[in-house]
Amino acid sequence: MIAIDWGTSSARAYRLGPDGTIRERRETGRGILHVPPGGFAAALWDLVGDWIAAGERRALLSGMVGSRQGWQEAPYRPCPAGPGDLRAALVAVPFEPGVSVRIVPGLSDADAAGVPEVMRGEEVQVFGALGLREAGLFCLPGSHSKWVRVREGRIGGFTTGLTGEAFAALRGHTILGRMMEGEPEPGEAFDAGVRRARDPGGLLHHLFGTRALGLFGRLAPAEAASYLSGLLIGHDVRENLPKGGGIVDLVGSGPLMALYARAVAESGGEARLGDADAAARGLALIGEGAEWA
Repeated sequence: MIAIDWGTSSARAYRLGPDGTIRERRETGRGILHVPPGGFAAALWDLVGDWIAAGERRALLSGMVGSRQGWQEAPYRPCPAGPGDLRAALVAVPFEPGVSVRIVPGLSDADAAGVPEVMRGEEVQVFGALGLREAGLFCLPGSHSKWVRVREGRIGGFTTGLTGEAFAALRGHTILGRMMEGEPEPGEAFDAGVRRARDPGGLLHHLFGTRALGLFGRLAPAEAASYLSGLLIGHDVRENLPKGGGIVDLVGSGPLMALYARAVAESGGEARLGDADAAARGLALIGEGAEWA
């Protein structure tokens, strides 16, 4: 089976064996925003056409490829939901004769005030990272970071934070960015931002403090990006880490994983780094027993 985690800016493809093992993998920067209308079938062929020519006849796709801006919308399934609920709601899309292509739906939830929450792709990663466990708290760092609660093998609910995108916007389009040099790194400046997130005053007040600290020479330009990152991630962790700490399973890859792990530890929790190929594991689980005819 071919498994593809197809997001907004990139696509990660896997060629899986019958037992779900990864035989081959590849990644492209051709996410859904780089595919013209009506061009997804051609984009899929460009990405994995050689695997299809070699005999693969099933492709399972997850992520933003199932959004309204993607190949075809796969309607959200409500929480709580398990792999079987996603498997039962796969959406078929037309492709080459003899090749079955299915899209995994995303999940929806609502916060305490009834405001909707949505995700596409992260649910597959969580099920791939869950393994044989039945419960846990999972964090998927990113532009829109997700905190996912799993109970009895099903996703019971989740919360989204605009953490990564907020950092990029503040860095690139506010006066804070004019005082920054370099990229965020784990270290004392980052830890100071995480600790500041625990103080009273709220995020907006804390953000202005980043500028004031620089003006008074208490935050060097080379430290400012790390401090701002720690402040934003610290607020995200503070809102979602259970009182008294606890274990958080981090799912994903890249520099944000180390930053989130450090922030969780600084906040009294324990972070476990998950499998970078969790999406492939989750797609293999969902594809097993699916209706492909």
